[in-house]
Amino acid sequence: MSVTNLHGYYLEDISVGMSDSYAKTVTDADVVMMAAISGDTNPVHLNEEFAQETMFKGRIAHGMLSAAFISTVFGTKLPGPGCVYVKQSLNFKAPVRVGDTVWATVTCKDIVPEKGRVVFDTVCTVKGKVVVDGEAVLMVSRRPD
Repeated sequence: MSVTNLHGYYLEDISVGMSDSYAKTVTDADVVMMAAISGDTNPVHLNEEFAQETMFKGRIAHGMLSAAFISTVFGTKLPGPGCVYVKQSLNFKAPVRVGDTVWATVTCKDIVPEKGRVVFDTVCTVKGKVVVDGEAVLMVSRRPD
């Protein structure tokens, strides 16, 4: 298999309105690994007794874990392998808990061909409720000659 066969969509293949998703059920191991990898050991993520005393009334997953699922869509589906993140805005709307299934969806909203950039709306939902939304800009390569 050539490296070219691994490449996702090229800039010329993308159109406004294209969309794709990734779903992941968050496990306790995911939260513990996120804390280990990121160094974010805030007890609201790791200590149920502490978290019970917060406004969330229990442990919550790291917001950036849900954001990582957006990255999964970009890196594996749309645009897929070969794209590069340039910018991402994130608005955290609601907590995610162990056992929740997070759906990360990206939708192309604009293409800037002269710069090789694609703008996407990004959203993560749990049971249809928005938990994270925002906008991303990705660099997408042109089809080789």
